[in-house]
Amino acid sequence: MGTDDPDALRSIATAVALQAAELVVRMRGGGVHDVRTKSSATDVVTSADTAAEELLRDRLRELRPGDAVLGEEGGGGAAEAGRVCWVLDPIDGTVNYLYGIPWYAVSVAATLDGRGVAGAIVEPASGRVWSAAVGAGASLDGRRLRASAVDRLDRALVGTGFSYRSELRARQGELAGALLPRARDLRRFGSAALDLCAVAAGWLDGYYEHAIQPWDWAAGALIASEAGAVVRPPRVKATDTGAGTGTPMILAAAPGVFGELDRALAELGAGTF
Repeated sequence: MGTDDPDALRSIATAVALQAAELVVRMRGGGVHDVRTKSSATDVVTSADTAAEELLRDRLRELRPGDAVLGEEGGGGAAEAGRVCWVLDPIDGTVNYLYGIPWYAVSVAATLDGRGVAGAIVEPASGRVWSAAVGAGASLDGRRLRASAVDRLDRALVGTGFSYRSELRARQGELAGALLPRARDLRRFGSAALDLCAVAAGWLDGYYEHAIQPWDWAAGALIASEAGAVVRPPRVKATDTGAGTGTPMILAAAPGVFGELDRALAELGAGTF
């Protein structure tokens, strides 16, 4: 289990994500308990989030004892150069999980020197498995994925998401409203990981979102990229002093529409958040 081969890491990511998904389903069947909040009153975490991440960490500790881990609930640090770091989101879409909406997922990514090399995203409610390894493509339940061939923004279905912070959410709503007349339509599903998978499958032609964390997008960005989408991960702007400023945004889209969507978002002020 010590190899850093992307296909081997993909297999591990899939296996542990499936185990966590089984736990999440069992705990959902017994009702959602111990609901707490984090960054705001709308940013929830449940006992299932914590238990699923503990399971993922335990299994990775057994299978990959020398690797670093970064998780949404348990934190972690950056890995040393040349050392694999696992990036975990035990339940991406916890609000959906809380309400019984089936669009949520367990996301597991293996990164090397800050670059995604393998990942798996499992939908506990449906059992669907999305996965990818760098250079080997992306798949859904073994079926090869390909981003859409759309080449006009006014024919593109675009996904987005909103922050848990009310003041930022208000600005995101204004941006979405301004973009809406330029696109075919907009969708907000509530899971960044699955939004990126939807781009990989051609269910969405594009997706953008401000203020998401590495565990939200690490596996999904690789899956979208390996399906042929153009993906630009969040990047913090630098001031003249070198300090970070602004609210980073991820953008993923079919190759034929990425440039037009990027320009439209820029014109509408997405880069000023």
